[in-house]
This record gives sequence, C-alpha cells and structure tokens, in this order.
Amino acid sequence: MTLTGILAAALIVTGAPAIATDDVRVHTGVIDGARYRVEVPSDWNGKLLLYNHGIYPPGYVPEEIELANREEAKPVLLGEGYALAASLYSKPNGFSAREAVHDQTALLSWFDRAVGRPEQVLTWGASGGGLNAALLSERLPHRIDGVLAMCGPVAGGSALFGQALDLGFAVRTLLAPELEVARIADPGANLAKARQVVAKALESPGGRARLALANAFADVPGWSTAHHPRSTDVAAQIRQQTEFVLAVYDQLAWGAHRADLEVQAGGNPIGNTGVDYRDVLARSSERDLVKQAYRAAGLDLGADLAALAAAPRVEADNAAARWLTRVGTPTGRGRPPVVTLHPIGDGVAPEHERTYGERVDPGRIRQLFVNRGGHCQHTAAEELTALRVLRDRVETGRWPSTSPERLNAEANRFGPEFRFLYDWLHGEGGTATAAFQRHHPAPLPR
Repeated sequence: MTLTGILAAALIVTGAPAIATDDVRVHTGVIDGARYRVEVPSDWNGKLLLYNHGIYPPGYVPEEIELANREEAKPVLLGEGYALAASLYSKPNGFSAREAVHDQTALLSWFDRAVGRPEQVLTWGASGGGLNAALLSERLPHRIDGVLAMCGPVAGGSALFGQALDLGFAVRTLLAPELEVARIADPGANLAKARQVVAKALESPGGRARLALANAFADVPGWSTAHHPRSTDVAAQIRQQTEFVLAVYDQLAWGAHRADLEVQAGGNPIGNTGVDYRDVLARSSERDLVKQAYRAAGLDLGADLAALAAAPRVEADNAAARWLTRVGTPTGRGRPPVVTLHPIGDGVAPEHERTYGERVDPGRIRQLFVNRGGHCQHTAAEELTALRVLRDRVETGRWPSTSPERLNAEANRFGPEFRFLYDWLHGEGGTATAAFQRHHPAPLPR
C-alpha cells in the first residue's frame, strides 16, 4: 500500500454535502482533526492546485480556508479549470511542518476518492506554506508534479529558528539580560517584556544601533515597505527592520512559537554553541547598516561583539535538533520541478533561497525575485506569472524564459485589480507595477 493509502485507511473523515455555486462545487469537512476546503469547477481540467498556508499566530484562523495567497487569483485559476484544495492542518498555528505534510497527504487521498485522481498535482504555498510545499513534494515525489514555494523559509525550520535565536540572543545580551530565548517559562510575559525593551531601544541612537546588530544576525533588511524604495536614512531603516521583527519574528524569538517548537521537538532544537558572531555579521547582508548605526551612535561595535563572544551560550538538545532537521528541513532531493518567488526586501530572508537552491539540481529549479520590500509582497499577477512558469515546465518538460523582461510583460497584462497590493505592515494599499528582477542572494549568515 502507498503512503497515501496507509494514511487514508487510518483517518477519521467527516464532510458536509458538496455545495454548487456559480459552476463551482465546494467541498468542506474534517479529516483526522484537520478542516479542509476544496473547490472544483464544472469544467475541471483534471489538474489540482494544493495550497499550503503559512505560520498563523497564536489563536488565529481565517474565516475561510485559504486556497491561494491572493484571493484575486482564485477566479482566474478556477476559470482555467483547476481544482483548488487546502487543509487548515490539525495544528493551524505555529510551526506545523509535520502536520502539514500529514494532513495535505490525507486531503490528496480524499480528493482521489471523492472527486477523482488528478492527472496533475501542483503544490504551492506562501511564507511557512512555501516551506511546507517543498517538504510535501519530497515526501510524495510520485504524486506531486511541481512546486511553487513563495516567500518561504525554504532553508528549513532549523535555519529559521536559528535566525530568531541569534536575533533574540543579541537583544538579551546587549539590552535585556532578563529575557529568555530558550526554555521559556512564560512566553506571554517574556514576549511582552521583549516588546517593551525593543520599543525603548528605538528611542535612542545607541539602542537603535544594537537593534540593527541583532536584526542583521537574522538578515532582516532595513526595508519593509511595499510601495516605497528603501530609505537612505539610517534610523528609518532600523525602524523598518524592527517593525518587521515585532510583527513576524517576535513569537519565534521570545514567545509562543519558540515555546511550542520545544514541546513538539521534546527539547530545545536550536542552540548557538560555537557560533562566532563576528563571522555572522561579516556574512550578513545588513552589515553596512550596522556599521553606519554604530558610527552615528558613537558606540564601539567591537566591544559589543566581544560581549556577545563572552556571553553564555544556549545549548541545543541533540535529539530535538535531529527531529527538527528530519521534520522541517528540505533536502533538495526529489523529482518535481520547483519555482521559488521572493521579494528581495523580505524580512524572511531571501537568503533562504540561496541555501535551498544549492541543494537542488540546477535543472530542476528556477528562482524568481521581485524588487520590493515586505514579507510576501508580490501581487496576484506576479504569483500567477510564477505559477505559469511552473506549469509550462511541468507540461512541456522545458523551462520557459524567466527573464525579468518577459515575466514583467506577462504580469502587466493582468488588470489593475490583479496588481493591487496591501502593505499589511504599514497599512498602505496601491497598485504595483510588476517588479521581477535578477537577484543573487548571499548565503544565510550561519
């Protein structure tokens, strides 16, 4: 029996009757504790797009299960005849790589039985869902025909939580020794304290310089605006970095996501024993911003790096570290072609793409970038264009041109409603011109 069949035999499945609206049949239900949603057009083309959602914050679930990163993409894909499916996962919040692979596999089995076995399955996802899509394709190489991983930490969970630890460790060492960065006793109180510390540090040049150093260890760029270019002002760049950290990395570094990871792993899977933070800074894409900030503040960068070198380290539990590597780190080995898509100013560092890309056979991968700040800040037009690159590779066996000129021309053919972008971090919306650009990210700092 296949892996899909084994899982299907063990699952508890409940479902509501399918609802047909506007020539689309909607299926909802629960498989082994995981809610799902499936939409199948009446003229189904036999192809399935299996969407993976990202890392939801504690307590949050969407009103309707996401079938695409941009809602505007759904009618286009249904109109092209694709069936759309997604699981909410039995563990929708926090790091859920293990549950995502299990529950998406189960949903694929359900689809085979209830709708029909697709002739083609493409899996895609955004943010943590981009990582989950890559992992799923490696677990099911003979069922998944192609992968689109968007703005994801595709170097893996160990790399992502390593970034968060390095950031949190620097803040603790240089600004607030009472903060906990591992084995956190009270995540809520610890996170509240971290937010207070960071807010106070932003008020002074010295505090901003030390925040810039901490942020640089995670390769968080000093640019998080989707509709504006990167500022040349040092303080403005550090504020943008830090706003992003407080919106995305806070739970990973000091709060519930970090604590939950240790519960899952049965111990602390991430440490920094042996890490030389001078070397980490030297490899960071934000090292120049750090040097500018320290000069502006009149602080001694060497003294702070020496303090980090002397600070007691966080030791990882070996068994927990092995668990995270096994469950949450793509090997790059597999059969399906892969497309990645990432803003070059994304705080979930595009450097992940360099690390992941080096694991994958070059003939199997194309990595696309848009010249924009912010996490997952690509438009529906850009995401649909990337998806068509993958489709063409799957269906013809050859990669189409991925020159920025061609991709921008294709994305700009979509109407303005497909090029609208809401900058959720800064509360600003607007129409964005397609911004595909050649980019060669550096490796992750460690």
